[in-house]
Amino acid sequence: MKAPKNRRVYVVGYGAATPLGRTFAKTWERAVRGEAGFRKVTRCEVKTRSNVVGEIPDWDPLSMDFIDRKEAYNWDADFVLLTMAVCREALANAGLVVNNETAPRMACLIGSALNGTDAFRIAMTNYATKGPYKVSPYLLPNLCANLPAGKAGMMLGFTGPIFSPQGACASGNHAIGIGARMIRDGDCDFVLAGGVDTCLIPEIIQGFANMSATIKINPDDRAFADPTQASRPFSIDRKGIVLSEGGGVVVLAADEVLRPFGLSPKAEVMGIGWTSDAHHFTRPNAETIIRAIREAIVDAGLGPEDIQYVNAHGTSTMKGDSTEVECLRAVFNGHLQKIPVSSNKSQIGHTLGASAAIEAALSIEAMRQGIILPTVNHIPDPGLADIDVVPNQVRKQSHEFFLSNAFGFGGTNCCVVFRGV
Repeated sequence: MKAPKNRRVYVVGYGAATPLGRTFAKTWERAVRGEAGFRKVTRCEVKTRSNVVGEIPDWDPLSMDFIDRKEAYNWDADFVLLTMAVCREALANAGLVVNNETAPRMACLIGSALNGTDAFRIAMTNYATKGPYKVSPYLLPNLCANLPAGKAGMMLGFTGPIFSPQGACASGNHAIGIGARMIRDGDCDFVLAGGVDTCLIPEIIQGFANMSATIKINPDDRAFADPTQASRPFSIDRKGIVLSEGGGVVVLAADEVLRPFGLSPKAEVMGIGWTSDAHHFTRPNAETIIRAIREAIVDAGLGPEDIQYVNAHGTSTMKGDSTEVECLRAVFNGHLQKIPVSSNKSQIGHTLGASAAIEAALSIEAMRQGIILPTVNHIPDPGLADIDVVPNQVRKQSHEFFLSNAFGFGGTNCCVVFRGV
């Protein structure tokens, strides 16, 4: 194999669809106001107290100018169509045109935790009620993990590598990490990297509830009257994740192509750290998470004292949040008290495979604006009193380096260090 080019890698654009808005711009507008995007589920009917979710407002595939009724009918896995929309937005945000020169050098890596489960549900309903010949011939493509990237390529015209990093809830960071390595080594010049999940169907909502992963809201819970308070990472009364749908994509580019294509860097991808737990399929393993964080910082050529902000995985579970804080204490020691640590999941919930990419985009934009997004809905936990979680309000604070954490079911961990430019 040829020697790597050792190129530097920059983020030049991003797109997102979240419970705060169906574009990055709309998401950002509400994020800086400290809002949260949760409500009782409307996508389907469920019989569970875990019925508060994060839905993308006004998400309707037929409202997209590139989707007609036939396209929406055939591609009934929403993660396919959502990926197309978010990739297009990300390229527009970057000001990057796909043409004969850029297309062969552009890759697309879109991860997902649950893939086309909504399409499978439609097929099973048709099979049970209408017979086997009513199962869509598009079912198998709708389930394929690489199809969202493939369909985005068919619409936008890029012809570089496409595949799906399957890292559960760390998929977005895995996509960024792999994409950055591909650019560094010279395999491509541009990468659309991110994740997408459209998971709000009864079986998935109920499955998360049955494994006690999502919050169950009783009449005495503060989210009973106000569903926007359901996700509360690091709070003393945190009770579980809020399941959300969403998509996020960042556009990565090599240093040497920025000026020729008129691209403006928003941040640099500095370091990647990735490990696996070999421990339990849901319970985190502090030892291997600590290693992932340390490896990301070392890969960036930095020390723990250089990190000025941590975008936490922060899912709002009792065990997950406390373990993440334990790991941060081990890595940063006394320096941790000087580092703001906040969780975007307090505002957008847990978008599974999309979460890390959305959070990277939000944190990069915040760094560019000289602010840190808050952990909303926060009530202090005395056991986490040494952690500055940026409670409830946006904070003005300039910073150059931040760490973004992502951990997933199966014991997969991926952490990324970014630098402001």
